[in-house]
Amino acid sequence: MGIGKLFEEVGGAVAAEQAAEAVDPNAGILVTGAAAVAGFLGAGKLSDVLAAHAAKPDAAPTAAAAPAVDPNDPEPEPT
Repeated sequence: MGIGKLFEEVGGAVAAEQAAEAVDPNAGILVTGAAAVAGFLGAGKLSDVLAAHAAKPDAAPTAAAAPAVDPNDPEPEPT
């Protein structure tokens, strides 16, 4: 666990706690605590999913990699 991931998780906890207080200004300690825990775990999980997605190579080639073919051209130029 790096320091960057810890900052992301703490940021998620703070954001979730502030959102819970914005929705219900009279929220108790249990509601704000549960929101903080959910934000902490959610931000950590989101960070893991995004890192795994970024590390995965693309399976299909992009359209930019394929040469442009005109279907109306009777004899395409060789590449």
